[in-house]
Amino acid sequence: MKIEEPIKTTVEELRKLLDVKNLVGEAIETEDKVLIPLMKMGVGFGAGMGEGTSSESEGGSGSGAGAAAGAEPVAMIVLLKGVEGPEGVRVIDLRSGSTGRIIQELGSTVTDIIREISDKGEPETESEE
Repeated sequence: MKIEEPIKTTVEELRKLLDVKNLVGEAIETEDKVLIPLMKMGVGFGAGMGEGTSSESEGGSGSGAGAAAGAEPVAMIVLLKGVEGPEGVRVIDLRSGSTGRIIQELGSTVTDIIREISDKGEPETESEE
């Protein structure tokens, strides 16, 4: 077996994985903000082949390739609706340990999302006159 085929297959799969859509997440929109998550990705890759002999058989050969990847959230871009220029853009570093600020920012956004969902899910009531 040739080593080229396993390497080619593994590289093709890595190309699919290393897409900008996997590094810049889908935007989350609320009434007053748009949140865009950013990720960091690491990739490892290896390939090899070998030939051997055995006293019981003709001998053999083999090859293989493999890869692994991991992603980690690193930042959240917050775009404030209705605020023009740099004042309307904030970047929250998710790696820095600023947990309090992260919880505050995301908490208010989650509250907005829950409010929007509950408003859409409530049946309209008709007043009886």
